[in-house]
Amino acid sequence: MPDLLLELFSEEIPARMQAKAADDLRRMVTDKLVAEGLVYEGAKAFATPRRLALTVHGIPARQPDLKDERKGPKVGAPDAAVQGFLKAAGLKSLDEAKIQRDPKKGDFYVALIEKPGRPAIDVLAEFLPVIVRTFPWPKQMRWGERSAKPGALTWVRPLHSIIATFGMETEEPDVVPFDVAGITAGQVTRGHRFMAPGEFSVRRFEDYEAKLHDAKVVLDPQRRKDIILADAKELAFAQGYELVEDQALLDEVSGLVEWPVVLMGSFDESFLSIPSEVIRATIRTNQKCFVVRSPSPSPHDSGGEGSRVGGSSSAASPHPQPLPAAGGGRGDQLANKFILVANLEASDGGKAIVAGNERVIRARLADAKFFYETDLKTKLEDRLPKFEQIVFHEKLGTQAERIARIERLAAEIAPSVGADVEKAKRAARLCKTDLLTEVVGEFPELQGLMGKYYAQAAGEDASVAAACEEHYKPQGPNDRVPSDPVSVAVALADKIDTLVGFWAIDEKPTGSKDPYALRRAAIGVIGLVLENKLRLKLSKLVEGAAAPILGAQADIILSRSGVQVREVAHILDKPELVGDFENSSPVVEGWQDHVFHGITRIQISLIGFMHERLKVQLREQGARHDLVDSVISETIFTDAMLDVVGGVASGCTTNNQDDLLMIVRRVEALGKFLDTDDGKNLLAGTKRASNILSIEEKKDKRSFDGAPDASLYKLEEEKALAAAIDEVKREAGAAVANEDFAAAMSAMAKLRPAVDAFFEQVKVNDEDPKIRENRLRLLNEIRAATRTVADFSKIQD
Repeated sequence: MPDLLLELFSEEIPARMQAKAADDLRRMVTDKLVAEGLVYEGAKAFATPRRLALTVHGIPARQPDLKDERKGPKVGAPDAAVQGFLKAAGLKSLDEAKIQRDPKKGDFYVALIEKPGRPAIDVLAEFLPVIVRTFPWPKQMRWGERSAKPGALTWVRPLHSIIATFGMETEEPDVVPFDVAGITAGQVTRGHRFMAPGEFSVRRFEDYEAKLHDAKVVLDPQRRKDIILADAKELAFAQGYELVEDQALLDEVSGLVEWPVVLMGSFDESFLSIPSEVIRATIRTNQKCFVVRSPSPSPHDSGGEGSRVGGSSSAASPHPQPLPAAGGGRGDQLANKFILVANLEASDGGKAIVAGNERVIRARLADAKFFYETDLKTKLEDRLPKFEQIVFHEKLGTQAERIARIERLAAEIAPSVGADVEKAKRAARLCKTDLLTEVVGEFPELQGLMGKYYAQAAGEDASVAAACEEHYKPQGPNDRVPSDPVSVAVALADKIDTLVGFWAIDEKPTGSKDPYALRRAAIGVIGLVLENKLRLKLSKLVEGAAAPILGAQADIILSRSGVQVREVAHILDKPELVGDFENSSPVVEGWQDHVFHGITRIQISLIGFMHERLKVQLREQGARHDLVDSVISETIFTDAMLDVVGGVASGCTTNNQDDLLMIVRRVEALGKFLDTDDGKNLLAGTKRASNILSIEEKKDKRSFDGAPDASLYKLEEEKALAAAIDEVKREAGAAVANEDFAAAMSAMAKLRPAVDAFFEQVKVNDEDPKIRENRLRLLNEIRAATRTVADFSKIQD
C-alpha cells in the first residue's frame, strides 16, 4: 500500500516546541486519515530546528465505498418533512426512496445512500492544507508582503516549503496537489543551512532520510541526543573528566542543532571558588553547555565524602524548575571545563566557536562570582526587615507575616518530629531569606540551596543550614524526602501554612487549575509524614496554622467596628480568655465565630483534600482504591452541623482519621486480611447483611440502630452471632486502640463462622414484626462491628 511523506520546512523552530509539534502533526494527520476511512499501518514524526516531518505507511490507495441507510418520515407525512428528508438524503423525488413497513409504528420512507470512495491522494490534498493552517503552535507569527492580507498564513516561524509525496514503495510517488498561502507542495527540500544549503529532490521516506544525512542533517531527535551524549562522554573521558549528565539540557540542545558537533572549552580556575551549582546554572542557562568534573575519588581518598561542605550531598533544590543533580556542593568539584554542542563542522576545528563561548562564559561567571561574593557580605538575618515591604498575597499579608507564622508552627511541630525547638525556629526564620539574594534573583532554581550555603558561611548550625535548602522538599512523589528532624519540622510548617492560608481565603484547586501548587504541597506533607513514619494529628496542625490567619482577618473586622484590637489580640495564644469577652459585645462574638468556625471548616475541607491526595498516591503505588476508600470513611458536615459544634474545632474533623500513617497501616493490614479465606468470606457475609439492611431501611423508611433485645432471640445462631459480635467489638476495638491492626483483623475473623451460620439457619424477615426488627438490629451490629476497622460496604468483591 502507498506511503505518505510530509515535510514542513521553515526557519528555526524553538527547541521547547519541537517534540509536541511533531506529536501534534502525527496525531492530526492520522486522526483525519482514520476519520476518512483510510486506516494506516504505522506513522512516525520527526523534528529538527528547521523542519517537521511525518511518514505514514500502509495507507489504502482509495477510500472504501460507503453505504448508508437514512430513515425518513412516515408515509403520508407533511410535505415540508418529506422535502427536508429528500434534501438531506440527496434524493430528487420519493421514487428514489423505498418504503419500509413496520406493523407497530407504520410505514416510513428510507433512503439508501451510496457514496463511492475517493482516491486517497485527493483526500490528502483536501485536509493537509487545513492542518497546516490550523496547526496548534503556542505562538505564531506573520511575515512577508502578504502577511496583512485576509487569510494570510501564520506559523511559528516563516514557512518556506512543503514536501508531500504519496505512492507505492516500488513506484515513483505522486506529489499531493495542494498549496498553502502560495507555497505549493512538491518534493524538494534543503539540507544544513551552512554545510549543504542547496536544494535536492526526494521520493519517499527512506530516500528523504538518507539524502538529509548526506546533507548534514540528522533527522531523528533521539539519534541526535545519542550522538551528543556519546560524543560528550567520550570527549570528557579523553581529557580525564566525567560528564555531568543533564537530561533536560540534552533535550534542549538536541533541538538547537541539525548536525551536532561536540567541543570542549575552558574557563579560569578562580571561578571554581563559587558553588558548583552556581557555575553550572550560569553555563547551562546562558550558553546551553554541559559541565564536567574530575573523576569521583575512591572512598579511601582524602577528597571523599568528608570534604563536602556540610558533610552531605547537596543537589540543587529544584524550585521552581529543577536543576539536575551535579553530584553535590563545592566539595564534589567541577573542573574548569565545559562541553558545548556546535551545529557545524568548522574549518578551524571549532576554535573560533569555542573561543566565542569562552568569552561569554567568562563574563557570565564573573557576574555570578560578583553576585555570590556580594551576597556573603550581608547576613541572612539582616535581610529579614525587607520582607515587611514584600506582599506574599494581598489576602494573606506580607512575607514577614508568613515567616512569623511558619516559625510559630515549626516550633509547635518540632517536639512531635524529634527536632530541637530553637533550631527549628531559627531555620524557619532564615529559610526564605535567600530569596532576596543576588544569585537567587539571577537563578531562581537555586533558591533554598543558596540559603544553605549562605547559612553555612555565617556559621549557622548544620541542621539549620540544611533546613534552608530542604524545607522546599519534597516537590513531588519522586523527589527526595528530608529526614533531618529540623528540616522535616520546617518543611511541614511551610507546606501546611501554604495550604491553610489559601484554604482560608477560598483559593482551592479547581479541576486542572492549581496556580499555587497546592496539590504539590499536599503531596509533600504526605511524603514527609509517611517517609519519616510520623504520628501527627493533622487537625491540630491545621488549627495551629489557621488561628493566626483567621485571627488577623477577625482583627480587621474588630478594628472596623471600633473595638480595640489590642484587647483581644492575645486570645489566639490564650483560648481560655475567650470567655472574658463572650458577653462583651456582638462584635467580639462575631470575632469568635469567624475564628473558631473558620478553623472547623478549614479542617474538614483540607483534611478531606489530603485524603484525596493520599488515595491517588496509594493507588499509584499499587494499593486497591476500594480498600483506601473503606478505611478513609469521610464525614460530610453541613453549615447547621458546624453551628452545633461551635468552637470545638479539633474534635469534629473526619472521624479522627487525620493520622496519615495509621491510615496507610490500616490499608496494608486490610489488604492482607482480605487475601485470606476468612477475609473473603467475612466480606461476603458483611455485604449480605448490609444489602438486606439497605433494602429494609428503604422499605421502612428508617434505620435499625440501637442494641438488639437479647430476650427476643429464638435461635441458637442468633445468640452465637450476638456473642461473637460482642467479643469482636471488644477485641478489635482494643487492638485498634493499641494500633495493632493485624490483631484487629484476626479478631474480625472470629465473626465469620457465626455470620455464616446465621444466614444458613435464620430467616431475617420473620412474620413477627418484633422478631424481624430485632434481627435487623443484629445485622446492623455486624456492620457496626466491622466498621471498627473499615467500611466493608465500600470494598469490591
